[in-house]
Amino acid sequence: QVQLVESGGGLVQTGGSLRLSCAASGRTSSNYAMAWFRQAPGKEREFVAAISRSGSTTDYNDSLKGRFTISRVKAESTVTAYLRMNSLKPEDTAVYYCAASFLDVRRNPNEIDYWGQGTQVTVSS
Repeated sequence: QVQLVESGGGLVQTGGSLRLSCAASGRTSSNYAMAWFRQAPGKEREFVAAISRSGSTTDYNDSLKGRFTISRVKAESTVTAYLRMNSLKPEDTAVYYCAASFLDVRRNPNEIDYWGQGTQVTVSS
């Protein structure tokens, strides 16, 4: 079992920045690639970014590349994934979910093994 706990969401003005955090705990958390998805009201869950177990490989939604940066840090039995979001726009408003997939990076939400509870990001115009 892997437990994911997100933090860092909130209200920000257009052009502002936020950093989301996701703490992954569990004996095998280091065996999982990490990712961020988001879901706006009335829309499907959308892939944002992912990072491999080693942190050496990243993958981004092309429409977000350049503004969003994913990273991860391992300490003891906990892995923390971060999503740095710059130049935020009102269309970035959504619930952001942390996700973990066993061994490999996944873009398809149906292939995700564990989800966090989500954190709301609201960008005001």
